[in-house]
Amino acid sequence: MTFLAATGWPEAAIAIAAVAGLAVVISVALWQIFATGRGAIANEGGKQYKQLAEELAAMQRETTAELQKANEALAHLRGQTQELERGLQELDRILKAVE
Repeated sequence: MTFLAATGWPEAAIAIAAVAGLAVVISVALWQIFATGRGAIANEGGKQYKQLAEELAAMQRETTAELQKANEALAHLRGQTQELERGLQELDRILKAVE
């Protein structure tokens, strides 16, 4: 109250407006600083996600290649099993003919 008594209302209103304006400017500046920090953190996280996605894609390609090899081996085994089955059927037919 001593400031008001010494200066008067018009000067006090100007001082209050200046303090309020300064508070707004400081608040906006702090808000922008923290927003920039959040952006930097999000960007770093994005790089890590991109690296993880690339690693997963490489692993998926490797897995697909291994599955293709396993399918080819299985097809080869099926062919051999069918040949063996035909041979056994022929042997069974011959043994029945001999009896």
